[in-house]
Amino acid sequence: MMFRQSALSPFRFCVAPMLDWTDRHCRYFHRLLSKHARLYTEMVAAPALFHGDAARHLDFDAAEHPLALQVGGSDAAQLAHAARLAERWGYDEINLNCGCPSERVQHSSFGACLMKEPGLVAQCVTAMRCATTIPVTVKHRIGVDDITDYAFVRDFVGTVANAGCDVFIVHARNAILAGLSPKENREIPPLRYEVVRRLQNDFPELTFILNGGVDHWTNVESLLDNDSPSPLAGVMVGRWTYHQPYILTEVDRRLFNVSTSPMTRRGAIEAFIPYMQKMLRQNVALRSMTRHLLGLYHGQPRARLFRQHLSTASNLGRNDIGVIYEALNLVV
Repeated sequence: MMFRQSALSPFRFCVAPMLDWTDRHCRYFHRLLSKHARLYTEMVAAPALFHGDAARHLDFDAAEHPLALQVGGSDAAQLAHAARLAERWGYDEINLNCGCPSERVQHSSFGACLMKEPGLVAQCVTAMRCATTIPVTVKHRIGVDDITDYAFVRDFVGTVANAGCDVFIVHARNAILAGLSPKENREIPPLRYEVVRRLQNDFPELTFILNGGVDHWTNVESLLDNDSPSPLAGVMVGRWTYHQPYILTEVDRRLFNVSTSPMTRRGAIEAFIPYMQKMLRQNVALRSMTRHLLGLYHGQPRARLFRQHLSTASNLGRNDIGVIYEALNLVV
């Protein structure tokens, strides 16, 4: 299905920030598969950027654009500093995390617990916008704990929008701040897409991207259908793209009207090899890159042999690019 739009939102397909997964190696590989998908870093804590080694957290390859930096924090000065760094490093967007429910994040007073303090979030957004010219966006949930009243998320969006934020990425589930793990928070609270559509209807001047449970092209197509009430600007997809990265080769054709033939699986790995060789010369472990390839042959013959070869410690310990060619020969 191809979408008929006169102006395509740059947020039509976003790859979600995923802790320990969407590192720079993962993002470089994903960019080989899609030129237009919008990529996000793992969440970086603003205090780590304020007090620590910024380069370690922020360096990326120019090929990763368009790329957003996601940060977590609740101190306006630290977040303003993060925004300045994001622009200095060349990011296309800085995104404030108001959706992570983990207890570790809550102890640092950021993530989903910030939804209970929309005034503070607005202050942080104002400080970030004053510190940079790149877009400042917010990712959040539709509610917290047992708060399911639409007015809660409506007022949160309205308050933050008044501070100048006009792009909201909405995970269409509540965040349960105690009693559920982050994984359970992605699965147990019910999805309520209708809440995100209602936000789009009530704030037509704002841009809303829906996150949560999008794991098939029929989901994407129905959410972005211009003939539906309150069509959304885009979707953000997480585990589907990570566990089945080859679906990214469909993004440009389906959503951005690009008619070029998609890269083959083997072609994607061969295009990734020069990058891996460069990283190996910089003493990056081979396993740090091959782990992002394991789902590439999902559903294909001999995919299990491919995964096993790239997961075996004795193979990876060689730190030899030849391991990649051996794995490819298993799926010929």
